[in-house]
Amino acid sequence: MPQFLVIAHDGTDPEAPARRQAARPAHLAFIRPMVERGEIVAGGAILDEAGVMTGSAVIVDFPDRAALDAWLARDPYVVQGVWQRIEVRPFRLAALTPRRDAT
Repeated sequence: MPQFLVIAHDGTDPEAPARRQAARPAHLAFIRPMVERGEIVAGGAILDEAGVMTGSAVIVDFPDRAALDAWLARDPYVVQGVWQRIEVRPFRLAALTPRRDAT
């Protein structure tokens, strides 16, 4: 299956951080089964210099771009207006190292 790198930028309006926090529980619940199926390989928040979440970077494994677009159309971060600009690039994961903080 092809992999894609998704870089999703939050809005820059004053309400953007609150919108992300409000949508976050639904987003995490929505993606949990995708993580279990291996569709989401890795992901996390993009932070600014102060440690505030300003976007997301996600490596996904879908059969095609149409399946990726179907996910994005339903993700709470998109539906609730958190992600304002989304970049999608074909991607091939070369190596995966264990997390240093994993226990």
